Amino acid sequence: MEQAKNDMIVSLRDIFVEFDGEVILNHINLDIKDKEFVTILGPSGCGKTTTLRIIGGFLEPGSGEVFFDGKKINGLPPYKRNVNTVFQKYSLFPHLNVFDNVAFGMRIKKLPKDEIKKRVKEMLAIVDLKGYEKRAVSKLSGGQQQRVAIARALVCDPKVLLLDEPLGALDLKLRKIMQSELKQIQQKTNTTFIYVTHDQEEALTMSDTVVVMNNGVIEQIGTPTEVYNEPVNAFVADFIGEANIINGIMLRDKCVKILGVELECVDKGFGMNTPVDIVIRPEDIEVVPPEEAKLVGEVTEVVFKGVHYEMTVMSGGCEWIIHSTDCCKVGNRIGMKVVPFNIQIMNKMFPKSYNEFVCRVVASDADERRITVSLEDSEFDIENQYFEEGSLVRVTLPPDALSIAGDGVGHIDDVYIESVIFKGEHNEIILESDEQKWLMQSDVDEQVATYVPLKFDFAKATFELAEGQNET
Repeated sequence: MEQAKNDMIVSLRDIFVEFDGEVILNHINLDIKDKEFVTILGPSGCGKTTTLRIIGGFLEPGSGEVFFDGKKINGLPPYKRNVNTVFQKYSLFPHLNVFDNVAFGMRIKKLPKDEIKKRVKEMLAIVDLKGYEKRAVSKLSGGQQQRVAIARALVCDPKVLLLDEPLGALDLKLRKIMQSELKQIQQKTNTTFIYVTHDQEEALTMSDTVVVMNNGVIEQIGTPTEVYNEPVNAFVADFIGEANIINGIMLRDKCVKILGVELECVDKGFGMNTPVDIVIRPEDIEVVPPEEAKLVGEVTEVVFKGVHYEMTVMSGGCEWIIHSTDCCKVGNRIGMKVVPFNIQIMNKMFPKSYNEFVCRVVASDADERRITVSLEDSEFDIENQYFEEGSLVRVTLPPDALSIAGDGVGHIDDVYIESVIFKGEHNEIILESDEQKWLMQSDVDEQVATYVPLKFDFAKATFELAEGQNET
């Protein structure tokens, strides 16, 4: 095993975690540099807090290795790691004042009183709480309490500070102030900060590096600018900022078709006539007269956002969002101009444009033209089809033939919603069952990281004997 490089303070290698048969972290790898501000970003249930707990020693991975300063630390308890943690609930001691809260860890270590006093005063100055030594923590604001928690964690001079959504309990205005203050504290102390959040603005504002996670895997690692301007897939583009995500066809290098219109782009290497996802940020669309653009649409809604107008435009049956300092009236017909550099091309997250599975016929009725099939420990009837009992049948379903069972009874139960991305016309939803992934189209904005019963409309399906089966 190659150990961490000299400038790496934390390295995770092939980390795998599961609880009750559910995969939480799926063989992730991550390197974190010394003195870096790293934010792990993702939706609820993506595995980001589990990653933090593994680094802190609060949880051991099922497999994989954890390195700290180049040394393997699997099995090392939290108190023996040069790491400290700030939680969303600050866990301050209500019966102690500010000084005693900050000094608590050093007193446990039995440091000299003069050194404790000196280090507490220095740390309170860094977190802008000089003169608050004797103040009861119950008399402090939420932001001040957070700074006390950070001071208490940093005063023992850890090499790494873990922060698990520490701004979540603060109001919006205070949260924005604390974002700036946290970055300043990190720079003053030269401590590696590993910060967990689901708030994209926090990640973009504070971080040197952003780690985007989803469904137990790392989707992208990069600077805030890189993950915003060059997302690797539709999930990252959708999760980091607002984006127009549209289905398209890469006709050839540097040429893509969107809504039947050919546009010049800068990407290449996707092949010819390849289905792709296209991302265009709302601020990258220039509003021009209709005759000056290939993409034309009608304004359906205008909202003033302070620094710009947010306009909803219908073009080619797709809904587009545009941010512009120019205001167009509802009903106006406009042109939408995008320079080639601002058209981002990405591979599809789902490998095919349809769903396919093979099931076994466990019962059949030639007179009624009905079969009963077995799929993933479930059995269900399919009307208007006949194959002999014991046959293996390949079923192909378009995305609009899948739905979430409103009555709670599906053909497959407990299917996990992995991602939900609006594609201008509908939501494109990727789900995962025990044995495979599924692609669904829906007008409903379903909740990610939940389990649902999945239902099939077999009237839209095609059927054939699986390879190796003989027709009778």
